Amino acid sequence: MKIVIITGGSRGIGAATAIACAESGLGVILTYKASPGRAEDVVREIEARGGRAVALPLDVGDVTAFPSFRADVVAALASIWGRADFDYLVNNAGYGLYRPIETVTEAEFDGLYGVHLKGPFFLTQTLLPLMATNGHIVNIVSATSRVATAGVAPYACFKAGLEVLTRYQAKEFGPRGIRANAIAPGPIRTELGGGLSAAFEAVLAGQTALGRVGEAAEVGSVVASLLSEHNRWIDAQTIEVGGGYMI
Repeated sequence: MKIVIITGGSRGIGAATAIACAESGLGVILTYKASPGRAEDVVREIEARGGRAVALPLDVGDVTAFPSFRADVVAALASIWGRADFDYLVNNAGYGLYRPIETVTEAEFDGLYGVHLKGPFFLTQTLLPLMATNGHIVNIVSATSRVATAGVAPYACFKAGLEVLTRYQAKEFGPRGIRANAIAPGPIRTELGGGLSAAFEAVLAGQTALGRVGEAAEVGSVVASLLSEHNRWIDAQTIEVGGGYMI
């Protein structure tokens, strides 16, 4: 059984991705920061559908915690799957902040940077020795790096940085057969940044070719498909999953 690690898997796109990956036959290690109950709900749902999963705590914004997390991963791999390595990493954990540029504080800027760019960079570095040959890294980026949306400048900048990092990961890890791709969700109905108001959802739907916002499951299913062997020749790409957002 191939195994995927998904950060931020207790809700939204992360939870939907965990469920979709389990349904495609993968073992799942999902992480949570502050919602152990919700993470365990996802684990129970996966197990009820016949899959295998475990939830581990992780603050992606705290690089000092990564060695301990790696040890937890090693223990889970051995005890649940009888393996010493894993196959796929989905860097998904994140949060939103809506502020005009002139009001963003240095602390807010640093927090977003830590979770959306620094964290994925060093978490991947920490876990890379445990990744099997012919593995796959999927980074969740954002359509906001393509379409300027007032109020999300730091978030969009770091997601754009993660998108660039994806190509470098593909370049540098290619000799091990490890692919790296990015998924850029468009407007999706999640709790990110406090969720969508009815008025804002209507605006976003009007900017989308298919006339609505997306659901987390519609992103999760694409991630699961990208991880499959059917798509093993896709590498160093950014795939927008947004129903034709702002085209």
